[in-house]
This record gives sequence, C-alpha cells and structure tokens, in this order.
Amino acid sequence: MALTFAVLDGRLHDRASFTCGVTALDDYLRQRAGQHQRDGIATTHVLIDDEQPTRILGYCALSAAQLYLHELRDEDRKRLPAYPVPAMRVGRLAVSQSEKGKGYGQLLLGHAVNLALSVRKAMGVRVLVVDAKDAQVVAFYEGFGFQRTASDSMTLYLPISKPPQGPQPFPRQ
Repeated sequence: MALTFAVLDGRLHDRASFTCGVTALDDYLRQRAGQHQRDGIATTHVLIDDEQPTRILGYCALSAAQLYLHELRDEDRKRLPAYPVPAMRVGRLAVSQSEKGKGYGQLLLGHAVNLALSVRKAMGVRVLVVDAKDAQVVAFYEGFGFQRTASDSMTLYLPISKPPQGPQPFPRQ
C-alpha cells in the first residue's frame, strides 16, 4: 500500500462512493469539483492508495485567494505592502468515513502546504487560508499553527513564509 496524491480525474476516481459524513463535502466532490476544475475555479487533489487507484480516501480543494492586510496579526504584517496579501485557499478538506483516524487529514493538509510552498516559488503566495465550518474544524487547523484572522474567528491563515508550527512534520510529496 502506497498513498499518493492525484488531481481529480472524473473518468478514473470514484466520486459516487465517497462519503465523509458531511453532506456539503460529499456533494461538492460528486457534483461541483469537476466543474470547478474545468472552469479554473479550484483544483481538487485526491488521496488514493495505489493498489485501489479509483477509491478516494480523502480530498482537498485548492484555489487562489487573497487576505486583506488588516486581517493578519501585527507580526505577520511586517514588511508587507499595503494591499491584499496573495494566498491559497483550502476550500474543502474531507476524509472518507471509513478512513478516519488514520492521519489522512494531516496528510491532505501537508499536501496543501507543500503545494503552497511550490506556488510561492513560482509566483508568490504569503498565506494558506481556510474558512472553518465549526469549532471542531477550527481546533484541527489551530493544531497545525493556523491563526484566526482579526475579523472572523472561523477564517484562519497559516503564514507560509516560515516553517509551519504545531504537530510535525508535514510529509513532503
């Protein structure tokens, strides 16, 4: 068993069988992820086992974003120009119910961080942003060093200009 990441391929990956227990996340993968990918809105990255490459163990949807400078903590604003900060957004992150408790959420988040670091080298990205749906999700992201923005306690960001804080390591891909 070797876990790998792939960009969602609707002809290969079995979206219909995926269930994480959150209807909105299941529906996104089944109904909107492919369209968003085709339209350049977001890319969906799936975690798969190479022995069963059609089965989706988890996924994360990523897109370009920005965060207004006043949303950052003072220490994260240093030396930044006075316009919105370039960001990458984790729009959705879900793990199959049958795979929960195996650390796949951390792997998916690590994949997102690694992609943000790669994009930063090519065009500039300063933070990874996520809009948490509830307090449990906030706690998950805070465990990896995400910080709440100034105006919305459910929107969090992780500066990617320095190594991530919290439980380590994020595995490199």
